[in-house]
Amino acid sequence: MSSIVIRGDTSGSITVEAPSVAGTHTLTLPKATGNIATDATVGLGTKNLIINGDMRIAQRGTSATGVTAAVATCDRFLIRNNFAGLYTITQDTDAPDGFRNSLKWDCTTSDASLAASDFSTLQYRIEGQDLQHLAFGTSNAKQFTVSFWVKSSETGTAVLRISMPNSGNVTQGHTYTISSANTWEYKTITFTANTSNVMNNDNITGFNLFWYLATGTDRTSGTLPTTTWTTALTANEAPGQTINIAASTSSYFNITGVQLEIGENATPFEHRMYSQELAMCQRYFQSFGGSNVAETVGQGTSFSTISTYVLINLLQTMRSVPSLGYSAVGDWRLHYPGVTGQEATAMSIATNDSNNTKVIVNTTTATNASMGGGKCIQLTADSTISARLTFDAEL
Repeated sequence: MSSIVIRGDTSGSITVEAPSVAGTHTLTLPKATGNIATDATVGLGTKNLIINGDMRIAQRGTSATGVTAAVATCDRFLIRNNFAGLYTITQDTDAPDGFRNSLKWDCTTSDASLAASDFSTLQYRIEGQDLQHLAFGTSNAKQFTVSFWVKSSETGTAVLRISMPNSGNVTQGHTYTISSANTWEYKTITFTANTSNVMNNDNITGFNLFWYLATGTDRTSGTLPTTTWTTALTANEAPGQTINIAASTSSYFNITGVQLEIGENATPFEHRMYSQELAMCQRYFQSFGGSNVAETVGQGTSFSTISTYVLINLLQTMRSVPSLGYSAVGDWRLHYPGVTGQEATAMSIATNDSNNTKVIVNTTTATNASMGGGKCIQLTADSTISARLTFDAEL
């Protein structure tokens, strides 16, 4: 028995040939547009170029106050603010359907009349090597769409701008409207392709996304480039911005479901496995400690009566050799044969011996003749669950 044969072409026509039907019958369907899942990477967790867009991962903690320029709670999302102590930043449980968390800016010290140079922005940075399939700087450059959910006490116009700081320092921006106070709203913004500027192909910033939350007059004049990629902005950094999240101590801004994808249309948010999202976040930040009051995080060797090298194998390959942070140096103790332990007095990364997969922590203690050189050392939390060692390789 012969099989039915179905043929299609790029015009949208489908031809059906069946042995029991005389002749060939043609059915013409509307041509599909927008994001078509023809890329082999779709469905493998790489459609969304934003890591932690659903705000599930918060390795640094779930709340921070007085932050002016850092990733404070939800991984990968950077706080930039020149009002010291103006906000409390939290990983919040208020979220739209399909999500469990959002990032929240909560105003704690109001400033209704902003100074000309004042600003507050939420930022997200993407490595240039992760943006090569946009084909920027070629005739095949692709447009892309940013989508997100937002909820705020304030209504009005806000700006989302993207810059390419290491590829011609060009930028494009768009406004969006928060129409109803205290209501989750879904926003989609499409950015045009850039055929002029080749994207840097390395591990430094390719895209820098800016959500403006409060802006002084230095940043709200001029014209926002919405159809072209224009050289670095100054006076026209966020024209059209009217929302001020610093307006009062009842002002707030929540965001979640952030997605950046190729194409002119937004598609449903890509929910990845928790383990996958955490591993991607750990390329930029890792935390050790906090599991028990005597947790060992690394082993090494002493080379004098006061100094040791402790090896810590990183959980994931990091973007670059990380910087070291710690809760308090006295939270850590060196244990070695013959003694109960010696409290650390200083810690630093030995950069000559460290790389993106392991770090050597040079740990110093008070002079102890019994330690000497060549002793096997363990770096252990000093009777506190608060002990933390952090490694930071953020963009």
